[in-house]
Amino acid sequence: MVRLHTRIRRATLLLILLALSGLTACGAPDAVNVYSARQEALIQPLLEKFTAETGIPVNLVTGNGDALLARLENEGDNSPADLFLTSDAGNLYRAQAKNLLQPVTSPALQAGAPAHLRSDENYWYGLSVRARVLVFAAERVDAADLSDYTSLADPVWRDRICVRSSGNIYNQSLVAGMLASDGPAATASWLDGFVANFARTPQGGDRDQIKAVAAGQCDVALVNSYYLGGMLQSDNLAEREAAEQVTLFWPNQAGRGTHINISGAGVTRAASKPEAARQLMEFMLREDSQRWYAQVNNEFPVRAGVEPSALLQSWGSFEADALNVSELGRLNAEAVKAMDRAGWK
Repeated sequence: MVRLHTRIRRATLLLILLALSGLTACGAPDAVNVYSARQEALIQPLLEKFTAETGIPVNLVTGNGDALLARLENEGDNSPADLFLTSDAGNLYRAQAKNLLQPVTSPALQAGAPAHLRSDENYWYGLSVRARVLVFAAERVDAADLSDYTSLADPVWRDRICVRSSGNIYNQSLVAGMLASDGPAATASWLDGFVANFARTPQGGDRDQIKAVAAGQCDVALVNSYYLGGMLQSDNLAEREAAEQVTLFWPNQAGRGTHINISGAGVTRAASKPEAARQLMEFMLREDSQRWYAQVNNEFPVRAGVEPSALLQSWGSFEADALNVSELGRLNAEAVKAMDRAGWK
């Protein structure tokens, strides 16, 4: 009898605990889970502000964009991720093509991200804009000799150009943009001349290209502008000094405009909190969020009417390519093949 009473008490206690846990779960808003290729410091304060305003907690998982994409694919329908945030339209398009995202739309999303800076099928939305620019050593290069990307194939630049590898998505998207605008034949011809002008085998990241120009290893480099911004504001003295020795140039100003790309986000196909994920994207496209997000990342706001940081404004205004960034993903495979044929390592 004593054992029976003990079992009853234990069962009753277990039922009470289960009931309490259920009440707790129902009484608290579910967290939205974010897989982010952006560093924690570059996004966490914005997520905390979202939580403070909405009461919706955010769980953040950061990592390499390719690794997070592979993780989403491996997890499939069991993925805990609700929102995938990464750099480059090429990566977002890959997620869409692998059926890892779901379409979502709202007036706030449509108003925040211009049509050419979001998926044409509403699978993902741009959150910030980055430009692929030239940096050069002013003591060795006359800015008047620079014009557009295609001019970099001219023999005058033989052994004078630094760039990262063809495996980099930023370079792949640049070539994809050229394929969309100039066609395969012209792009192939440009690639042959461009690769012939490399000062060294492609290596390192964009910061390394800036350092190479500063060190005299090459005269011109192809980089994303926010890397230069980050180096100019770095706590590392050597990085600041290297960045101060180069000058930024906006290519293609007499033509279609400087090549741009985005960082962006999409709601995952497996999302258990799709509405909360949509709310978070809408929050990140608000004017105040855009202002903060762009300033911290040294990128340009995707939302019209929001001014960039003082540093970015100091570089002057520029004409941006209006190509729909979905094309950068659609033509990625063709771009990679063209780069391989040209011998871009």
